[in-house]
Amino acid sequence: MTATHGFAIFPTAVGTCGIAWSPRGIAGAQLPEAEDDAAATLARMAARFPAGEEAVPPPSVQAVIDALVAVLAGTSKELLLEVPLDDAGVPAFHRRVYDFARRIPPGETRTYGEVAEALGSKGLARAVGQALGRNPFAPLVPCHRVLAADGRPGGFSAPGGALAKLRMLAKEGARPLGTAPLFDEL
Repeated sequence: MTATHGFAIFPTAVGTCGIAWSPRGIAGAQLPEAEDDAAATLARMAARFPAGEEAVPPPSVQAVIDALVAVLAGTSKELLLEVPLDDAGVPAFHRRVYDFARRIPPGETRTYGEVAEALGSKGLARAVGQALGRNPFAPLVPCHRVLAADGRPGGFSAPGGALAKLRMLAKEGARPLGTAPLFDEL
């Protein structure tokens, strides 16, 4: 990565997203703050990352942005597993949940229970949901790919809530529980 701290916003198929970096890797990411309101997303990034400032991303971060843009447009199935995350201060259990979520391919989904079972106990499903609700790396850690047991979207803390989650899944070609597309054109 780079030896400086900074953040940038960038347009995607789901709206203006943000990304922040530090010497350790990607320090955070941000889904659109409001219905494609770039100013709101920029203000949120400045509040979340006061140690940095808006800057032109270094090449390594620009490569992550380019990959995220392609994934969110549904034109790439890249998992972005090699992107280093600056997860200092993130609880160990949350890091395990985020690592698992990063391995869910675009166009596929898992349930909170399936993630919990993979991490040791189906009884951890609520804790998985709480960890995903605090995900500081969305959409790099694709919490939108984790659903309730019955295929409903469950919670989604990003602006737009469950509808935003379903739109992102539709962009990726996901069909939770074999459902038909929710939107004709996104």
